[in-house]
Amino acid sequence: MQIAYVKTACLIGALSVVLGAFAAHALKGHIPENAVNIFETGVRYQFYHVFALLATGILYQNFPNKLIKWAGILFIMGIVIFSGSLYLLTIIKATALTGYDWVGAITPLGGLSFILGWIFLFAGCSKNKDRMINPENVLQ
Repeated sequence: MQIAYVKTACLIGALSVVLGAFAAHALKGHIPENAVNIFETGVRYQFYHVFALLATGILYQNFPNKLIKWAGILFIMGIVIFSGSLYLLTIIKATALTGYDWVGAITPLGGLSFILGWIFLFAGCSKNKDRMINPENVLQ
């Protein structure tokens, strides 16, 4: 499981850089500034949680339990729901589509997924205290 999270984090990290560059070079000056800000917020939280997903994959090696597994799932769900809804909202604002403002109401569900992911990661690391990382083993 841990390698799947690490690989997923790598791909989402690469996508984050691509989307960030897209926002900086293709969006700015072509769509309203508030729409660019929304897009950049999505990219920023996506990239933050790439590191959370990497940590989850690494920690799963020492704490293989369902809580850590669910932390990774929740981080991925948060990226899709939180960042994805912000990307959709950017498209809606950039194209002046009406009747789709409800998309913004989905964003907090992604935020909740992020919060639960962090809580599950904490709980999963606390579950098996006897499996704590031994610094002597790391240096060998």
